[in-house]
Amino acid sequence: MRPSRRAARGDRYARMPTHAEKRRMPYSADEMYALIADIGSYPEFLPWCSAARIRKRTEREDGSLQIDADLVISFKVFRERFGSRVILQPERRVIDVKYLEGPFKYLDNHWEFHPVGPKECEVDFFVDFEFRSYVLQKIIGAVFNQAMQRIVRAFESRAESLYGPR
Repeated sequence: MRPSRRAARGDRYARMPTHAEKRRMPYSADEMYALIADIGSYPEFLPWCSAARIRKRTEREDGSLQIDADLVISFKVFRERFGSRVILQPERRVIDVKYLEGPFKYLDNHWEFHPVGPKECEVDFFVDFEFRSYVLQKIIGAVFNQAMQRIVRAFESRAESLYGPR
């Protein structure tokens, strides 16, 4: 698990929790990697994600793919667009997300997919973020754990719809 940005800078009074989770899935590491890497399909299944736009795709010298993308998140009366830089490392089955612009002070997101067998894997997920808006921070902070569980369930349901129940 990665240390949070807040922990690294010594902010003891940060208002948003981080979320880190390891979960064994009945799908291959390649299947789960492909599902998470398909940013353009997020509005089809992720709660509160109302739009996604890929701005730019760049093949990097190390074999990874850099994607600059925008997501629109709608929650209650709030509708916010944010840009992120996604680094896809298919050989390592790693996805890193860094914040570019929008309503956050920062956003760090990291995924790893470890094969456990031919049709199983362990997904290691970490997210750390903080909003610029105190109001939005308070609203999301109050339901953060429930929101993260809904997002995790949405990815699990998407895997089942794409790859079948197992």
